[in-house]
Amino acid sequence: MMQLDVEQLLIDLTLLEKISLLAGLNSCQTVKVDRLNIPEVRVSDGPNGVRGTRFFNSIPSNCFPCGTGMASTFNKDLLLEAGKLMCKEAKMKSIHCILGPTCNIARGPLGGRTFESYSEDPVLSGIMSAAIINGIQLGNVVACLKHFVCNDQEEDRNGVDTIVTERALREVYLKPFQIAVRDANPGAMMIAFNKVNGEHVSQDKTFLQDVLRKEWKWDGLTMSDWFGTYTTKQALEAGLNLEMPGPTRMRQEVQTSHMVVCNEIHRDVIDDNVRHVLKFINNCLMAEIPDDFEETENTDPAASTLLRQIAGESLVLLKNEDNILPLSPENEVGNELIAVIGPNARAERNSGGGSASIRTRYTITPFEGILNKVKERAGDNAVIIEHSLGAYLDKTMPDIGNILTRENGEKGFTIKFFREPRGSPNRGEPFDVVLSDSTKMFLTDYSSSKLPAGTHLFYADIEGYFTPEETSAYEFGCSCLGTAQMFVDDELVVDNKTHQVKGDAFFLGLGTREEKGQIDLEKGKKYKLRVEFGTSPTSKLLAGVHDTGGVFFGAQIKTTDEVALEKALDLAKRADKVVLVAGLCKDWESEGYDRKIMEVPGWTDKLIAEVCKVNQNVIVVNQSGSPISMPWINKVKALVHAWYGGNELGNAIADVLFGDVNPSGKLSLTFPEKLEHNPSFLNFGSTNSRVLYGEDVFVGYKYYEKVDRKPLFPFGFGLSYTTFAFNNIQAVIDGDHIVANLDVSNTGEVDGAEVVQLYVKPQNPSIIRPVKELRDFGKVFLKSGETKTLTLKTSLLEATSYWDSYQKKWLSEKDTYTIILATSSDKVVGQSDITTVADKFWLGL
Repeated sequence: MMQLDVEQLLIDLTLLEKISLLAGLNSCQTVKVDRLNIPEVRVSDGPNGVRGTRFFNSIPSNCFPCGTGMASTFNKDLLLEAGKLMCKEAKMKSIHCILGPTCNIARGPLGGRTFESYSEDPVLSGIMSAAIINGIQLGNVVACLKHFVCNDQEEDRNGVDTIVTERALREVYLKPFQIAVRDANPGAMMIAFNKVNGEHVSQDKTFLQDVLRKEWKWDGLTMSDWFGTYTTKQALEAGLNLEMPGPTRMRQEVQTSHMVVCNEIHRDVIDDNVRHVLKFINNCLMAEIPDDFEETENTDPAASTLLRQIAGESLVLLKNEDNILPLSPENEVGNELIAVIGPNARAERNSGGGSASIRTRYTITPFEGILNKVKERAGDNAVIIEHSLGAYLDKTMPDIGNILTRENGEKGFTIKFFREPRGSPNRGEPFDVVLSDSTKMFLTDYSSSKLPAGTHLFYADIEGYFTPEETSAYEFGCSCLGTAQMFVDDELVVDNKTHQVKGDAFFLGLGTREEKGQIDLEKGKKYKLRVEFGTSPTSKLLAGVHDTGGVFFGAQIKTTDEVALEKALDLAKRADKVVLVAGLCKDWESEGYDRKIMEVPGWTDKLIAEVCKVNQNVIVVNQSGSPISMPWINKVKALVHAWYGGNELGNAIADVLFGDVNPSGKLSLTFPEKLEHNPSFLNFGSTNSRVLYGEDVFVGYKYYEKVDRKPLFPFGFGLSYTTFAFNNIQAVIDGDHIVANLDVSNTGEVDGAEVVQLYVKPQNPSIIRPVKELRDFGKVFLKSGETKTLTLKTSLLEATSYWDSYQKKWLSEKDTYTIILATSSDKVVGQSDITTVADKFWLGL
């Protein structure tokens, strides 16, 4: 295994070579120095799947459930296995460092990237982050924990100043990073875009030096978020080791070397940062990934099995009136009909949007999962399954890449690249031809040896064949960062070139709005679809955007909300039971923007309410990475919260609905009854580039308990198809730890798993503190009638401490503490008191 001699290289490297190492080569690679045999290493998103080295036309990946879903498993061992699988996939994509996990805090329901993180609770976030990191790094792939710190909203994320007390910083926002560093030692950390208390984190010595290096003794690499470096001298002196992506904006060799020669930046500052980059490269080299790499897919069935298990354990049963679940797949009453209705039923809602979104190998939709389950379990005696859309959800037209075909009939379409636009006499033959199957294309990292170096100007003809399922008017839509026109059999249907309007959805809000057009099509007839695209320099609207850009197009049957609702109601009236799959999607939960409302967009709420009027057996399956409002909750018989479940979401949903898997997930987030009830309601978003964390340490369940406000569903809540009993509960101080034991018995008729949560409550605190705080948890799997002893263990100092802002240290106060064992934040199963005998101040991990 190759390893660099870091200290010798610091002697041998020239100043310009050192500076070159302090920024990336491109979006996924570091700079290499051939003269001294310093190789490049490669990084890739992300938190719920490893994309690989390309955004455009990437090699398909396996998609994991979203972060809030994985945290809802409350299963540390399972997330360790998830990390191991991520490591394996990284190596198959020739990736040395995975840009994840994400452990920012969900202050409220509206964060655009809430789905990508783990929880509102810092301890749950930290423990789950550590489990993923340990799994990744067991195989010597480096994990990059992100985004350090307070990157908890998307609005104005590069410039917003987060105003937060030191106590809240320590107890809530730094805490998950502290736990992950202590328990897993991530090899890298991505620094947040935003400011905290007046200074960008990426150039703040308080965070990068005082906390990370001196207090926590952490020795990994700090890298910027993409385009999150704002200064040269200040960021280097603060200890931001690596600017990403490349080529550099803030560390150009001429300017930076001039600052060094003029003693504006000390040479030791350069060396300190280069030292961390070289150590990072050494860590990456331990993965032994060859330089002559070729990215491959992981088609191992074991990967699908694990993803199905993770998704299944993430599902949370929130309501089950009259024990309507689990369903039977068999026709027990003859000609039984289950209607599968809703905008998410046949859609691939496998993840949220932004950098967490990947090109997946496959996705099982809920409808497919249910259909497969009844056929598998009941054969010819299966219940009848029918589908209706019911309501529209997508902000833009649905991706049609999975239904387009090429000229030879194979799935997908063709992209032909040209130097000149269509109609130009010098256009000639395409200089490149690419096959693809996703109509959302980001060309940021597209390159060709036949393009002049540094050019972003070129053109593409995207061609495929569209065969309608019905004779109807069809609506087509197109968004772009560039210019685009869309043709069906050479007839212009969508013009996003002549008169462009800026949008807020495509390309993290940088692109145009979606332009639409419609055309009448016949069922079964093959139509030639062509999109003529020009990169971003062709757009007057996007002047100043230095990128190649991208394009997205889609289509669907042209109809109205009223017609979609009417068809769904007709089906619901005939059905014995209704499984209504609703929620959000990556159009609404994404990097780049936050949600504005907690309601589900469109007519979904109306759909559920109206279906409940014509059918008394409605089971709602909600897919979202964060809470939504549920005005229909008292009308439905059952509710399963399914998050974004990755590749295997449809199979996992069917497993739970039909009882092959007993639900054991617990909410990683509190679900408020309405938006106004959440602790960040008055202080979420950017006002004059400022956000006040006014809830202080009272985030999530800690707020609801302190003000005695009952949420719709509490943190840590989740039902089961079986029942449990708890006995012989005790908690004691054992050396430096609190140790709690209890016997958990499965008193029901089916096998199942229960999660026990350990909270600590100070009885006589000297300052205002949360009523109680989560400190540990454990999950136990039990056969029907089985009993096991569960042991939970947590640090005595950490479990009893708060941050003393005057002493600037942690303080474990002399007090009596109630150790609460619970199955959710509001359901206590037992408690016991312990007493500490003296105050104790401390710092570190």
